[in-house]
Amino acid sequence: MAEMENPTRPGILKRVTTFFSPHATLFTILWILAFSSVFFWRQNVVDRFLVSRSPEKWPDNPEFRPFVFNLVDFGGVGDGVSLNTEAFERGVFAISKLAEKGGGQLNVPAGKWLTAPFNLTSHMTLFLAENAVILGIDDEKYWPLMPPLPSYGYGREHPGPRYGSLIHGQNLRDVVITGHNGTINGQGQSWWIKYRRKLLNYTRGPLVQIMWSSGILISNITLRDSPFWTLHLYDCKNITVRNMTILAPIYGAPNTDGIDPDSCEDMLIEDSYISVGDDAIAIKSGWDQYGISYGRPSKNIHIRNLVVRSMVSAGISIGSEMSGGVSNVTVENVLFWNSRRAVRIKTAAGRGGYVQDICYRNLTFKDVRVGIVIKTDYNEHPNGEYDPKAVPVLRDISYTSIHGEGVRVPVRIQGSEDIPVRNITFQDMSVGITYMKKHIFQCAYVQGRVIGSVYPAPCKNLDLYDENEQLVEKSTSQNVSDIDYSF
Repeated sequence: MAEMENPTRPGILKRVTTFFSPHATLFTILWILAFSSVFFWRQNVVDRFLVSRSPEKWPDNPEFRPFVFNLVDFGGVGDGVSLNTEAFERGVFAISKLAEKGGGQLNVPAGKWLTAPFNLTSHMTLFLAENAVILGIDDEKYWPLMPPLPSYGYGREHPGPRYGSLIHGQNLRDVVITGHNGTINGQGQSWWIKYRRKLLNYTRGPLVQIMWSSGILISNITLRDSPFWTLHLYDCKNITVRNMTILAPIYGAPNTDGIDPDSCEDMLIEDSYISVGDDAIAIKSGWDQYGISYGRPSKNIHIRNLVVRSMVSAGISIGSEMSGGVSNVTVENVLFWNSRRAVRIKTAAGRGGYVQDICYRNLTFKDVRVGIVIKTDYNEHPNGEYDPKAVPVLRDISYTSIHGEGVRVPVRIQGSEDIPVRNITFQDMSVGITYMKKHIFQCAYVQGRVIGSVYPAPCKNLDLYDENEQLVEKSTSQNVSDIDYSF
């Protein structure tokens, strides 16, 4: 039987012939190229995001929750006087019932919303509108007491319990705190005065503390005047903190660290401004024997694109509570200005643990007293039960593209016989100094190398390599000390 002719084929052929006419062909090729370039660009961005973050993907921007509530709907009054604790609690409770439906968002509108501490729930977005201010009540009788952190075994300032945080969460998944640059204000002034006058019987509470949780995004808000540490993430995974402003007075606001990743894993901190009364960022993992026993390191942390200031402590610190270990940390593209120290690693005998695989690059120092610090005798302990033979390991730390001006001491690396610092690398460093003394690049018990040109002249403890990483001169003075605290 003869094959029946398909009546649609001529039309198709005509359309195909027209499609591949010279102009249409050019258009089609350009369209395919454009689509391909966009596809590969998007793929590269995603690949870079996943590499810099963690194996578990967390989106740049959270999806909208299917249910949205307003704090006013739960009786909130934003007059700065009325107490809104019950309104926040009712809002959180309503969202807790929606977990299987995608959770919910609690909007905090413009106004001043005074509250005692309250807890978050999973699958929740706390959204602060422009000109919204959550005010922490400054009377400690409203702040609940909690057990000491298991990796500290101590309240941190006092034995026994500690105050909880203003905004708190435990064992949560998928939590977002964001907004249009609204503010969470801890009203820490009265806490700081009572601390200095020794009127508090328990350790002050953080402003925001999230514990044993994962899938956390905190962005586009201002945190200020915390009673104690400002943003404390404890034993959490898969965290993003971005586009933040974190503030406290640079003097008279004790222990107001900006961000404290504590035994955390897979964390990104970026695009933020931090000026506080202690470390802008302090990476921790537990304190002495308690941290060793708890055994949860901080690892896979990427810090980038920040402007920070700390006139009391350091811009970015590791430790001193690092007994669970700290590894695989990258700090890049950071401006440190008007600060006592820029980057610091601090530890001591009794800590145990390790600090290793730490990469600093593209750092700028502007009017900084000491640029790079490693200190191994930071002897602050929870009690006398620590093991002085539990010494930390410090190794594999690199400093690349370090520049600046107005620096008194560019480098002070103080290892010791018991805690030597091993495999340190300096490359591409030029720092303008304010003191023309000798030994302003200070070292003790340090082993490592300098690659290419470094200014000011490095200490004698380090091997010298040329730009091609060929050995020029090997050090014979690794255990010599020229640490000088007189300037």
